[in-house]
Amino acid sequence: MTENISVGSVYVAAPGFESVLQKELERLGVTPAFWHGRLAVCEAPPVASVWALDIWTSPEIHTIVSIGEAARLLKSRQRNWSLVPVEFFRRAALIVDKLPPVKAAPLVFPQLPPTSPLGGWTLLAPDRILFSQAKTSPFPMGEVKFVEDREGPPSRAYLKLWEACTRLGCWPVPGETCLDLGATPGGWTWAIAKLGASVTAVDRAPLSPSVAAMPGVSFRQESAFGLEPRNEARVDWLFSDVIAYPERLLTLAKRWIEAGRTARIVMSVKFQGETDFAILDQFAAIPGARLAHLFHNKHEVTFFWSENGIF
Repeated sequence: MTENISVGSVYVAAPGFESVLQKELERLGVTPAFWHGRLAVCEAPPVASVWALDIWTSPEIHTIVSIGEAARLLKSRQRNWSLVPVEFFRRAALIVDKLPPVKAAPLVFPQLPPTSPLGGWTLLAPDRILFSQAKTSPFPMGEVKFVEDREGPPSRAYLKLWEACTRLGCWPVPGETCLDLGATPGGWTWAIAKLGASVTAVDRAPLSPSVAAMPGVSFRQESAFGLEPRNEARVDWLFSDVIAYPERLLTLAKRWIEAGRTARIVMSVKFQGETDFAILDQFAAIPGARLAHLFHNKHEVTFFWSENGIF
């Protein structure tokens, strides 16, 4: 199947989202030549993908006659490589043993992403290796993992905020003001307050008492959609993990942007049923915006916006 393929790009799907990535790539005119596990292997050059955790931008397929040859080939290109294990696990492990060790310890948030070049590789067959020296994510398979706090936050939603800020390379700091819409039970508010920023949590349901008692936290028990941005004080960050139809979230984001009451937005866009690619196009069309499906997202993407296009 791979013998006559001229590979131009490879896209890493999040677990369980292979079909969504397939549909997105087809919409972009980049139909995969074949799938290898969670890797969508395409002949076309790389395109911007929302649903790919990682994109291999300079992929190559080579025939190898031995484990040593595979390791020498990779080391001749650069030092750091991460394996995507799909098949031929024992042979792949023997190649890994001959490569320089790569530390992939979970991040301790807040921490900037790694800066060292990291390539990705996998075995298509015992004698066929697919690799890319360059890829878009500094993390193996694009999976951002953290040393988790299993006692403080009231939910695991905080991991989405940690990953979003890690991808941006910035986060709220002391002296900055934040608004957290749809905050209950308070996972995002907890994460923001731990950073030392001031945060106002907004939700119709009560905030977790332990989060409400944190320094810098205030709470407004009302609907996020009932706020009139023009009547609100300007904030440095607007966060939203509201459960609502994407159309309502698009309107919400535009209202805050048009009112000029926030410098940045980090918003979850959740889908109930089929993925609405058309609405994502509308989010992406907003100047200063970008979208990404995070490793810690479910059937949702994260909308990032900055008034100057720079975070």
